[in-house]
Amino acid sequence: MTDVRALQVKFPEAEVTELRRRIHATRWPDKELVADASQGVKLETVQALARHWGSAYDWKKCEARLSALPNFVTEIDGLDIHFIHVRSKHQTALPMIVTHGWPGSVIEQLKIIEPLTDPTAHGGGAADAFHLVIPSIPGYGLSAKPTQTGWDPVRIAKAWVVLMKRLGYTRFVAQGGDWGDSITEQMALLGAPELVAIHTNMAATVPPEISKSLAAGNPAPAGLSADEKHAYEQLDWFYKNGLGYAQEMAHRPQTLYGLVDSPVGLAAWILDHDAASQALMARVFAGHTEGLTRDDILDNITFYWLTNTAISSARLYWENRLAFFDVKGVQIPVAVSAYPDEIYTAPRSWAERAFPKLIHYNKLPKGCHFAAWEQPELFVGEMRAAFKSVR
Repeated sequence: MTDVRALQVKFPEAEVTELRRRIHATRWPDKELVADASQGVKLETVQALARHWGSAYDWKKCEARLSALPNFVTEIDGLDIHFIHVRSKHQTALPMIVTHGWPGSVIEQLKIIEPLTDPTAHGGGAADAFHLVIPSIPGYGLSAKPTQTGWDPVRIAKAWVVLMKRLGYTRFVAQGGDWGDSITEQMALLGAPELVAIHTNMAATVPPEISKSLAAGNPAPAGLSADEKHAYEQLDWFYKNGLGYAQEMAHRPQTLYGLVDSPVGLAAWILDHDAASQALMARVFAGHTEGLTRDDILDNITFYWLTNTAISSARLYWENRLAFFDVKGVQIPVAVSAYPDEIYTAPRSWAERAFPKLIHYNKLPKGCHFAAWEQPELFVGEMRAAFKSVR
């Protein structure tokens, strides 16, 4: 049960053919009745996505990238866990486990693997090297789907510690955003001596009094700094306007049959995660050059489709009982990267209060919810700086 088994990433061509057939057979709704995206992802965006997906897009390129990496599976707590494991050639490399979120996958991390494991070929030095472990959350990607309830962020955090120790790492760090942050912060709370520090690009730093005010729907309290007021307004907007997807998945994930049956339905659901990243992806399919390409976006959506994980991934919201952004009480060293177009940009003052052992804080000039995917160069620089003091 503790064996680590190699995994070949390959999907039947018949499934890819069926995907294209379903895209072409899409039954379209009427156009939205407003000029902006306030009613949801605009029809022109999803139709542009479908045109590219059904004709020009080639999944095999992404599959080749994935299959060229060392992929493995190991059973932990009765469930097969998939992970990518790339060891650096530098003996002093720092082991790091990197966890994706929703609607992400290991696809998010593909651009950072080479720069982090082979820094001397990517503008860094040997002292910047990492050994990387990039797992798929249970119910996501190539990990097994739980057949019983109970796989919440705490249980996943425990599994990740087991995974790193099983791979022989007696000293390591952890990184995550979105669910990856929840899981990573829970790893820190477990008190495993092997975990020496964590990094997050979606930090849980909201103080209790701010959380209470937001829950009441109040305007920003007096006395906040400019950064704190901005963060408050971002969260206030998100709670009032952007939480629909999370509420549905938290309460009724099994109802989302349309995501399993319709590729275009799945794509629209994934695009509509948060306002900033949805706007970025809309610009991409309108022909603009952004941090992501059309194929980047479709690689991730296609991975969800081929693994049939729309509902199994959604169940993590149903399992979760943690407040996403509230302070958790992490006491080990923490590094924070605050991106301007994240759901909220964690202010330094809140980060210092939330994490008494804050070893790094940086407010980035660019980047949204999918930090490693959209801005890999900035992200790699953050990893090198974040963990320098704990090597």
